[in-house]
Amino acid sequence: MQIPLLPFPANRDDADACAHLLGARGLSLRAATLQDLPFMRHLFGLLRADELERIPWPDNVRKQFLDDQFSLQHHHFVTHYARAGFYVVEHEGNAAGRLYLLREAPYFLIVDIALLPDYRRRGLGGTLLAWIKALTAECSADGIDLHVNQHNPDAQRLYAREGFAVTQSDGPYIGMRWTREASRQLNTA
Repeated sequence: MQIPLLPFPANRDDADACAHLLGARGLSLRAATLQDLPFMRHLFGLLRADELERIPWPDNVRKQFLDDQFSLQHHHFVTHYARAGFYVVEHEGNAAGRLYLLREAPYFLIVDIALLPDYRRRGLGGTLLAWIKALTAECSADGIDLHVNQHNPDAQRLYAREGFAVTQSDGPYIGMRWTREASRQLNTA
């Protein structure tokens, strides 16, 4: 069954807010379009590569599975989070990842954040999180929520270093939250 790929919802046009935080590290955000879907599909496949490596499927079956899973995820994100900003993360003009951010108070929701392997462990994820934190202050939001895969310890460590605390840990994902108040308390202690 072929799942139609829906266009991204009309994007927020305020990705330039606090852009100096991104530009200092060579990062920028641009609204995702249908032309970005092949890149997004490729990124999704890389994110699932380790997990699928253990399954002895022929390449064509693995590819079809990944295509279907990507289509389902994309459909879910653009229909359930239609008010989110859907961005391609660029580093020095090259597509490096994606950021889907729902900016609604009291807590922003990082729907998805992912970088290509070559762009990980270089401080870019922390830079994106710093940008989102700055936006919470600008928008008077209380903080940021996200979910991280239990099998992704690198991301869990990044979020913990950035001040996110576990709020829920049942199922395949761990809920985490960063609050402006807790951050202020840490900075004054």
